[in-house]
Amino acid sequence: MATRLSARHRDQRGFVFPSPVVMLSIIAVAMAGIAFVATRGGEPTEREITTISAKETPSAAPSTPAAGPTKKPKPAKPPVKRSEVYVEVYNNSGITGLAGTVSDRAGQAGWQVVGSDNWVGTIPASTVYYPPRLERAAKLLALDLGIDRTMPAVDPMRLDRLTVILTGPLD
Repeated sequence: MATRLSARHRDQRGFVFPSPVVMLSIIAVAMAGIAFVATRGGEPTEREITTISAKETPSAAPSTPAAGPTKKPKPAKPPVKRSEVYVEVYNNSGITGLAGTVSDRAGQAGWQVVGSDNWVGTIPASTVYYPPRLERAAKLLALDLGIDRTMPAVDPMRLDRLTVILTGPLD
């Protein structure tokens, strides 16, 4: 019977398809090559920019035609009224009473502090978080408290006030 099996031995070779990951990788490399060739262009054009200081007279300016109508200066934004901005202060350090101390300091600077507590989570550095409409106020509060970092507010922070999270003592 062993001779019978060996007589049926076939000398055919098959083809094994590569895995789908390999096929997708090959297609991705090919597409990247096509995109590179299609988007390759000439050298970028450079523009010469000439600045004019306030001390120079208009006659000393280069004689180029005006690019368009002159823009009116933007009206100055009203100053931030500290007493109208709510502030919450949270302690994210191991220092007992830090939020209370900084709350007092913010109150003395004129901010309307509405609460202080401990914060649970990981914050890389002391930060003033702000909703979009209070960005200027956040920068002013950070300046008043000596905090270098301001960031947009995230959930679960309230969007009607500034949130200060402290990670250590302030200077």
